[in-house]
Amino acid sequence: MVFLDAVHPEYQSRPAHGWIRKGDPVAILRTAGRQRLNLHGAINLESGLCQIVEGETVNAETTIRLFSRLLSAYPGAGKIHVFLDNARYHHAKEVEAWMVEHGQRIDLRFLPPYAPNLNAIERLWRVMHTSVTHNKYYESFADFVDAVNVFFRKTLPSQWLKLRDFISDDFHIIDPRNFRVLM
Repeated sequence: MVFLDAVHPEYQSRPAHGWIRKGDPVAILRTAGRQRLNLHGAINLESGLCQIVEGETVNAETTIRLFSRLLSAYPGAGKIHVFLDNARYHHAKEVEAWMVEHGQRIDLRFLPPYAPNLNAIERLWRVMHTSVTHNKYYESFADFVDAVNVFFRKTLPSQWLKLRDFISDDFHIIDPRNFRVLM
């Protein structure tokens, strides 16, 4: 079972909270560019195994590449249950054709619209941003890309037992009797 989604970290410092002594002037260096990475990823919450593909954009081609990586990563799995959102590229004709030909072991489970809280990989993206972009400045885009890659290739696997509590699928049920529901 994996959770799949895309993220687009920007080469830009993201000011975030922190302890600052009262009266201390604080500033974070910022870049002037708008460069970003386009990552399509899937996380297994049991093992922490994360598959990431990068593309010029996130589209049907990156979806197919990611599905192919999942098949390679789990050769002995009878079925790979993939929880994902309803992005257009997940429903593209190219993806549907690929699924017919190669995706017999992949079971797509589309989450309800506007429910990112149900997709555990959204919490992985938050942990990545906390680790890589919050209150951080990188001299070059290449340094930024290296930091993102280090997070996914080294930090996540080596720190999985600590990080998994922040990425878990421990969903909280909201009882509608305790809230006024807006329609």
